Amino acid sequence: MLGHKKLVYLDHASATPLDSKVAKYMHDLSIAVYANPSGITKLSVQAHAIVEDARATVAKLLFAHANEIIFTGSGTESDALAIRGVITNYKLLIKNEKTKRVIPHIVTTTIEHPAVLENCRMLEKNGEAEVTYISCDGQGIIDPKEIKAALKENTVLVSVMYANNEIGTIQPIAKIAKQIRHYRKINESTLPLLHTDACQAMNYIPLLNIEKLGVDLMSFNSSKIYGPKGVGFLYRKRGVELSPLYAGGGQEFGMRSGTQDTVSIAGAARALEETWKMKEKESERLTKIRDHGIEKLLALSSSDYEIILNGDQELRLPNNINISISGISSELLVVELDARGIAVSAKSACKSDDPDESYVIDALHNAQGIQKASIEGSIRISLGRTTTKDDIATLAGALKTILDTYKEWK
Repeated sequence: MLGHKKLVYLDHASATPLDSKVAKYMHDLSIAVYANPSGITKLSVQAHAIVEDARATVAKLLFAHANEIIFTGSGTESDALAIRGVITNYKLLIKNEKTKRVIPHIVTTTIEHPAVLENCRMLEKNGEAEVTYISCDGQGIIDPKEIKAALKENTVLVSVMYANNEIGTIQPIAKIAKQIRHYRKINESTLPLLHTDACQAMNYIPLLNIEKLGVDLMSFNSSKIYGPKGVGFLYRKRGVELSPLYAGGGQEFGMRSGTQDTVSIAGAARALEETWKMKEKESERLTKIRDHGIEKLLALSSSDYEIILNGDQELRLPNNINISISGISSELLVVELDARGIAVSAKSACKSDDPDESYVIDALHNAQGIQKASIEGSIRISLGRTTTKDDIATLAGALKTILDTYKEWK
């Protein structure tokens, strides 16, 4: 499509390419394994064993138990199962105990992924839950004390993203978990539960021990870790009760009915293994390129176009750069860069067809006191395994050309 031009792919936060080792593994597996893993024939037993081996692999990497890992169809489904599963189960519990009707309360943030926000809003709209939305500070960070202050007697769930998908800011999940544990202790309760969307974090943040992290539920996504699309994971701590989103054959501990995609599940587990092997070195490499990129891009700021960095420069993912440029639209920047063989995005890929500017950037700029009209365009540049400093130079050169061209029209 681009002829002899090299594609500079800087949109890894939207989706990563399939790892070549994983692709070969899945190809070979797809030829040999095709039976339904829920059956009782030898071929089905073989398929079932592969699914369970994949589950054990994921659990081992997270220092979790195998029965704490639920395979889903995406990160979005994993988020939905966590949020709606907790709320529905709580409502059933209240009903079974025949106590007075209590509307469950959720605490989340204004900068969550749509997979979290839209499910919370839907529950709120339908009168199934009340929701408190905590704002970030000017650097895109959530204050754990604000989370604690929002907790009340009917709070059943807190959901805070581990690392933001647009501005890359890393949230203090362990500190938030500590505040919640303290609240539970003084109230002699097992609630609220803590959920985190870790889809962007899995490639780079060393989780070490998920139990020590302190979360009860954690979502992640194969398509962000160089694995196949169509596979998500949900970590559910032992003892945490959920209601499924729908009924069926009872696969995945009754939480996600439907025939498991053996090959994709195995590929996702293999991708996570490959990610774990290179996580530390790749994070160090990309941090250097990221910081170099931030310096190069901010240097393009001029009297015609002010350029600012969105989010904390240190507490951010190694592969994330997000900048706002005054006086030019996000969509125009993405289209112009794409025409030059450079792929970036304006916001979450899940909201790319929404004509409005990013609500994450709006929340960030509101915290900084920046008027929306003064900053029109923002772009997310997300690096990956093939990204080099030369790619950053190509991006900076192309961006300068675009800005120089359009300043004549201002």
